[in-house]
Amino acid sequence: MTLSDTDLIHLRRCVELAREALDDGDEPFGSVLVSGTGEVLAEDRNRVSGGDRTRHPELALALWAVEHLPEEERAEATVYTSGEHCPMCAAAHGWVGLGRIVAAVRSEQLAAWLEAWGEPAPAVATLPVEQVVPGAVVDGPAPELVGEMEALHRARVERDRAAG
Repeated sequence: MTLSDTDLIHLRRCVELAREALDDGDEPFGSVLVSGTGEVLAEDRNRVSGGDRTRHPELALALWAVEHLPEEERAEATVYTSGEHCPMCAAAHGWVGLGRIVAAVRSEQLAAWLEAWGEPAPAVATLPVEQVVPGAVVDGPAPELVGEMEALHRARVERDRAAG
C-alpha cells in the first residue's frame, strides 16, 4: 500500500522520537498512537538504556491503549513506528486489539543492516508482525525515511562500539 501524506507526517514524528531516544543513550525507536479520527493520543520512544529491555515504545502504547480506550476504539487506532514491532510488542499489539501498524522500516531491513555491520543477532528473533499476529495490517516501509533510519541505527552501533 502507498503511504498517505498523513502517514508520512506521523512517521516523521516517530523518526524525531527515535532521534531523541538515540540522543538520550537509547536505541533509536519511536512510536505514535493515532485514533481512528486522526487524533494523536500518545507517543513514546525507546527507554531501554536503564537496563529494562522491555521499555519499547510500542509496548508502552499498547499498555496505554488498554487503560484508556474501549476495545472498539483500539481496533480503529493506528500505531505509527520508526521500526516494525519486535515479537514482544507485536504480541501486546495483538492482545490488546490495536488496529493498523505503519512502520518507517521493517524488521527485515534492520536485521540486514545489523548483519552487514557485523553486529550480533538480537536476543529475540526478528520476525514480521504478521507471523506473530495473524491478520495484522502492517504498512511500510516508507522509502522517504529509510535512509534516515539507517543512519540513526548506524550511529547507535558506532556509539556502542566506541563505548566498548
